[in-house]
Amino acid sequence: MFAKKTLHSIHTICVCGAGTMGSGIAQCAAQNGFTVIQFDVNPAMLDKSRASMENSLQKLVEKQKISGEEKTAFINSVSFTSQIRDCKADIIIEAVVENISVKQQLFDELSLINNDKTIFATNTSSISVSSICHERIYASRFAGMHFFNPATIMKLVEIIRTEKTSEDVIETLVQLSKQLNKTPVVCNDAPGFIVNRVARHYYLEALQMVEKNNEDFRAIDEIMEASGFKMGPFKLMDLIGMDINYSVSNIVWEALGKPGRLKPSVIQKNKVDAKELGKKTGKGFYEY
Repeated sequence: MFAKKTLHSIHTICVCGAGTMGSGIAQCAAQNGFTVIQFDVNPAMLDKSRASMENSLQKLVEKQKISGEEKTAFINSVSFTSQIRDCKADIIIEAVVENISVKQQLFDELSLINNDKTIFATNTSSISVSSICHERIYASRFAGMHFFNPATIMKLVEIIRTEKTSEDVIETLVQLSKQLNKTPVVCNDAPGFIVNRVARHYYLEALQMVEKNNEDFRAIDEIMEASGFKMGPFKLMDLIGMDINYSVSNIVWEALGKPGRLKPSVIQKNKVDAKELGKKTGKGFYEY
């Protein structure tokens, strides 16, 4: 008989990157009983992350969903640091800029200060997970763990396996996702994974209607929401961030051989060039 496989025991979670996604993932982990390390090379981003968590948790206090004592305990369970030497944990979740070289350099540095049991996970929304860990000695302990914005609320987490990822690691990430009160879906590494591959049409068809047929983007959002979608495509692009959404479109388009049906929109490119990125900059398709 084979011995029953023992899953990795996760107690401490390190989240690298204190932007919107990183901050949300860190807060989610803290609210679900984990010891959390929030890392960013920019101390100002750490201050912003802490303020964002405090504001988010205070709203839960006001709605009587958590107590003031719980809010304090959640915040106190997070260590904020700009020193990579502090990033020692059972699992490290990366949520930095969508640049493969930056991600590889970060994981290579993290591998030197962690032991050979630490799991590495990338929150990339579109970059090939296999390419990030290509020829790395930690490839068997590497996978994608793709959260959705806002990470404190959205239930889905895509668990992306590569050909090198051990099944033990996949099972551990599935178990961890459930402990974070999420719904995990396991998929193989492929352009756009599942959600971003399928969702390209939602955004791109809507953008083409504005670009080629001069349709009003507000009307498109209205009718999609009236049809049962929680958010229209333009409101959703503003929430995700125009830069992130446009980057995903480009990566998927190029990875699939640049098919015409998936060609990124010039309208969205112009928004990115103008720094009209959506909610995070105060203006995208809408003003905030």
